[in-house]
Amino acid sequence: MKIKKYIAIVCASFLVVGCSLDFDETNGDTKEIAYSYYDNLAKLVTYVYSFLPTDLDRNSGAMMESATDNAMYSWNQNTIYNICNNVWSPIMTIDSGWDYFNAIRSANSFLENFDIEVLKEFEFNDDYDVIMDKAKIFPYEIRFLRAFYFFELAKRYGNIPMLIRTYDPEEINLVKPSSFEEVIDFIVQECDQIANQLPADHRDYRGETGRATKGAVLALKSRALLYAASPLHNASGDKGKWEKAASAAAAVIAMGKYTLPKVGNDPLYKGGNDMFSSPQLIFERRDGLQTSTFEARNEPMGYEGSLGGNTPTQNLVDAFEMKDGTSFDWNNAEHVQNMYVDVTGNPTRDPRLYLNVLYNGATWLKQKVETNVGGLHTGMDGATKTGYYLRKHMNELVSLDPVKPLGKEHHYPLFRYAEVLLNYAEAMYHWMGADVKPAEYPYTAREALNLVRDCADMKHITETGEAFLEKVRNERRIELAFEDHRFWDIRRWKMGEVVKNIYGVQITGTGSNSTYKRVLVSQNQWDDKMYLFPIPQNELYMNINLEQNPGW
Repeated sequence: MKIKKYIAIVCASFLVVGCSLDFDETNGDTKEIAYSYYDNLAKLVTYVYSFLPTDLDRNSGAMMESATDNAMYSWNQNTIYNICNNVWSPIMTIDSGWDYFNAIRSANSFLENFDIEVLKEFEFNDDYDVIMDKAKIFPYEIRFLRAFYFFELAKRYGNIPMLIRTYDPEEINLVKPSSFEEVIDFIVQECDQIANQLPADHRDYRGETGRATKGAVLALKSRALLYAASPLHNASGDKGKWEKAASAAAAVIAMGKYTLPKVGNDPLYKGGNDMFSSPQLIFERRDGLQTSTFEARNEPMGYEGSLGGNTPTQNLVDAFEMKDGTSFDWNNAEHVQNMYVDVTGNPTRDPRLYLNVLYNGATWLKQKVETNVGGLHTGMDGATKTGYYLRKHMNELVSLDPVKPLGKEHHYPLFRYAEVLLNYAEAMYHWMGADVKPAEYPYTAREALNLVRDCADMKHITETGEAFLEKVRNERRIELAFEDHRFWDIRRWKMGEVVKNIYGVQITGTGSNSTYKRVLVSQNQWDDKMYLFPIPQNELYMNINLEQNPGW
């Protein structure tokens, strides 16, 4: 096979920032060599995987959650405040989402040049059969990743160029955008074509995690169709779109592979390599580097080496129900007095609160967190303004001790089973209501929702109508907190106004003598144009066929 020579695209092109996949032929590195040997192919595939997102360090430490009502960043110089204060623009963009086109370019290049017959001709490895088994699914992994990156672009920008081949330099800046619906249709078609070509679990197949599987493909399809059915992209409320979303989530459930353990026993919450043994994990961004940056940027100020960071809000804490399933109520004196624990120290709230939030009196690294007025971990630059610090994703084994520093891996879940069940509950409700289960479907919307709550030993939801929908949305908010969902859910639901008023808690006194007051700590700006991201202005200059999103 003659390797196609036209795949190289000059870096000045609007889709290319780096040329990491170009080869230096002066050193004997050619595309022919790259596509003729397994080790080289594996490096190309790994490069496409390297674009997978993580929200642990997206904006100089700030998570996208800190541009929602779930959290605020403790340092107001961070660029995340460009969103909160509505001072971002096509010139001053947030997040490097447009760079996913670089990943797509690399994916297209691989798909156009990979040929298993060439590999068979040139590869002479002792593990030849094993290598061929692995290599033959590379194209399906790459197609999944390309579909994933298309979704990441579409959820940000709406209409985008749908580039499913490589382009010559003279034509790349003339491409026209496809509609959001067309992009979703392509993603769905790709998922349908490749799902059965990938193994259910690479741990069974090649002893690895963090690679595309059938479950990951179906979970992507579920998420994509859920977004397509949501108010932002479904103004008419077309129930057919909700049916497709419910069906896609049902396909993941039908695999029978994933289960939800009790939240207190789920390795997902332990972080590090323990995450891989969670029976609900579907797909994750793996990070093999042992670092302490995330802990340094989020441990309570006053701890050695800490810098403050993403701090949960009272808005989020209020969303966690009392242990008996009743909604937390500031007008209920018993609720307020037993905000986190009762007089005997027993937890009073949904157990997921304690897996997400460090509150006044919580223990972290064998030390009590003090966010009360005059406490050890408040009142200084970088300290929490909300009265809380982040617990989720934090690894207790990390040490910030300058004498004995210790870093750990920080993997990031991209798809998990709880999300699929919540996708199903939301879609099924909009299609059939809370308590109807069509033939061939596994659950009613209510049953799926309560499966998630069962894992936290929380009381089943009995509400109906719009109150049920609010429970679905609230469950999604707390179950998937700090996993890069809230920012996007607010947008697809067209509920941007909820981010405006950010509350914290003011705690005076200590122990049983503490008093609690809900206080306004920040006010974010909202404009409906923010439902979509602005297309970077430099891209509009280079391609007159691109159109800026409304309001920008």
